[in-house]
Amino acid sequence: MNIKKMKIRKKIGFFLCVFCIGLLGVVSCNSSVSEVENQNYTQYVDPYIGSGGHGHVFVGANIPFGMVQLGPTNISAGWDWCSGYHYSDSTIFGFSHLHLSGTGIGDLLDILVMPTTDNPKLAKGEHGDQNSGMYSLFNRETEVVKPGYYAVHLDRYDIDVELTTTSRVGFHKYTFPASESSAVVFNLADALNWDAPVEGSLVQESETVISGYRYSTGWANDQRVFFTAEFSKPMKAFECYDKDNLIDDTAITAKEVYGRALFDTNSDEELFVKVALSPVSIENAKLNLETELAGWDFTQTVEKANNVWNEELQKVKIKSKEPSVLRNFYTAMYHSMIAPAAFDDVNNDYRGADGKYYNDDSFKNYTVFSLWDTYRAAHPLMTIIHPEKVDDMINTMLHIYKHQGQLPVWHLEGCETNCMVGNPGIPVVADAYLKGYSGFDKDLAYEAMKNSALQDDRGLNLYKEFGYIPYNKENESVAKGLEYALADGSLAKVAKLRGEEEDYNYFKKRSQSYTTYFDSTIRFMRGVDTEGNFRQEELDPFHSRHRDDDYTEGNAWNYVWLVPHDVTGLVDLFKGEELFIEKLDSLFIVEGDLGEEASPDISGLIGQYVQGNEPTHHVIYLYPYVGQQWKAAERVREVLTTLYSDEPDGLSGNEDCGQMSAWYILSSLGFYQLEPAGGVYVFGSPIVDEAEINVGSGKTFKIVANNNNKDNIYIQSVTLNGKPYDKSFIAFDDIMKGGELVFNMGNQPSKVFGAAMENRPQSPSNVN
Repeated sequence: MNIKKMKIRKKIGFFLCVFCIGLLGVVSCNSSVSEVENQNYTQYVDPYIGSGGHGHVFVGANIPFGMVQLGPTNISAGWDWCSGYHYSDSTIFGFSHLHLSGTGIGDLLDILVMPTTDNPKLAKGEHGDQNSGMYSLFNRETEVVKPGYYAVHLDRYDIDVELTTTSRVGFHKYTFPASESSAVVFNLADALNWDAPVEGSLVQESETVISGYRYSTGWANDQRVFFTAEFSKPMKAFECYDKDNLIDDTAITAKEVYGRALFDTNSDEELFVKVALSPVSIENAKLNLETELAGWDFTQTVEKANNVWNEELQKVKIKSKEPSVLRNFYTAMYHSMIAPAAFDDVNNDYRGADGKYYNDDSFKNYTVFSLWDTYRAAHPLMTIIHPEKVDDMINTMLHIYKHQGQLPVWHLEGCETNCMVGNPGIPVVADAYLKGYSGFDKDLAYEAMKNSALQDDRGLNLYKEFGYIPYNKENESVAKGLEYALADGSLAKVAKLRGEEEDYNYFKKRSQSYTTYFDSTIRFMRGVDTEGNFRQEELDPFHSRHRDDDYTEGNAWNYVWLVPHDVTGLVDLFKGEELFIEKLDSLFIVEGDLGEEASPDISGLIGQYVQGNEPTHHVIYLYPYVGQQWKAAERVREVLTTLYSDEPDGLSGNEDCGQMSAWYILSSLGFYQLEPAGGVYVFGSPIVDEAEINVGSGKTFKIVANNNNKDNIYIQSVTLNGKPYDKSFIAFDDIMKGGELVFNMGNQPSKVFGAAMENRPQSPSNVN
């Protein structure tokens, strides 16, 4: 075993050198980023961050926004295995081609492939008994994960595994021992968590090619994945199994399907497998394979994946004296680009939300829209650093609207899950609209937002009838009502821009419905019945019951702030800034019992502020709206340095498809968009010393934080393009024009900067 470990380490060490071929100036993470120019930024990415604790991140090989996420799948199930992998686990029962990253519900893990020897039982297996299935233990010392590359040694079979991908093709490299029972198993039967097979199909097409599909149900209730697989050497046989029953044929269609490609191998013989996916057909999977990965050069494919990641990561070039900031920042960038994922083929075919197939070369289609999370920071970040992708994202959402009659809520593999509350698609479309993106049909976008807001499902019928959602008619009434109100506020801004006066007045009024829930006697949002009365029982603002009270994954302390579209109106409910600030200060101090039934998502707490879940992600940035920007600086730095770290348990909650990382990226740069749509970016406290942001069209927006360190966390003054700048926020247009923003930092609060009314962000705002 020790000899084998030495061999693996030598092989992995050699392989990591491949990443450096042709790259300039590679330095240790212990060096200053003043030397970062022309480096390979992937060296700062640690995909293990968030793989422990409750981060739920994907670990494996992929490229930015790619269809394929190819990585190991543990045999464990449960909440911390929603991505199929957890840092605490040492089991692998296969390498699947689709994974979610950072969600709270387990699905996907489709087209699972496992190299074996010695004919193990075709099943996942159970902990402590390898003979119960085909899983293998592994030693983390032999595991390597980098952007676009994954490697591990399977102890049970003495097989080295290396993985890389293009967008739609998973590329496997297996180094086998000498064996007459070597095999590559295609597992379409086993599942974890929510997923369950409905129908699987396999067929041997030649001595080197097999193809098939897997239909399943779960969170995505009608998921369909087609594939083709090509081997680098001929199979000596191909076996098909219906569950554990070997059939006398090389083709099968059944509910629980396994296929075993058999080989004779010599010692250290390398076998390559290319697996191409399609959401449409086997024929399209073949076209994807032919187009994206015609050859067999594994090392070159890894280099290409690394280069694609590097190209995306260096859209934001930062400098910092702290190595952990480098690792946290670029890992956050990496995590922010796992989803949304491509959901079309190279010929522009895709599967629509109505289950039909379409061809459209006017846009690129995507899936995995965790919108309740990502409308808050991930999409506002995308409008800055991925402007070339924004129109495709909006067009995808508009096509979903045309197919299902409303904008997506939480869309996965062509299926609407309706997960979480509110109308989170509306702020995303409205944000792009208000920021001047024009590569989509604006009339259709307005129609989609308006019609989505006028549906009768998910409590909207009650919202329209009563002007709020009564708790005695609908669960999670406060959370749903507040989310609908902020979506309506976003839509009202678009209506105003378009001159749709009647619609503007209607949705503006609806956006004020949050006032109904505010109990001025205790200054919390709480449930209201059909008669307009608050709940009679005394409110415990700390207590929470997971998805079974007036809130969603939170408590009254969390939800009193969820009015990002109308901060001015919220302050007025508190009868002025003094009481508002007093309550906001208390949020970060008070302690109380959440109760045994509280959501596990309520994590990463400072008092009752929750960084590990999304509803309070904007709250720190309320301070500049009431003239106390310095308090935002204190709390932002506290979160950046205590609730993020470069360890496996380095995230304080679910990554949620890039939202947790987007918060870190924006906050590290020194600002955050609090208002959901078309809002300004409000200043906090930059943790990076410098940043150069490629905002597209050949323009760069540079950020400099002078005298920045762990003590100098307070903004003293600011200049924009060399001129004094007294505002505590910056408009999107000013960022996208390019230029230079300079923060002058100090170790004492400046109670003057941003304090004057004319220098504060205003909400509601009209930045157009």
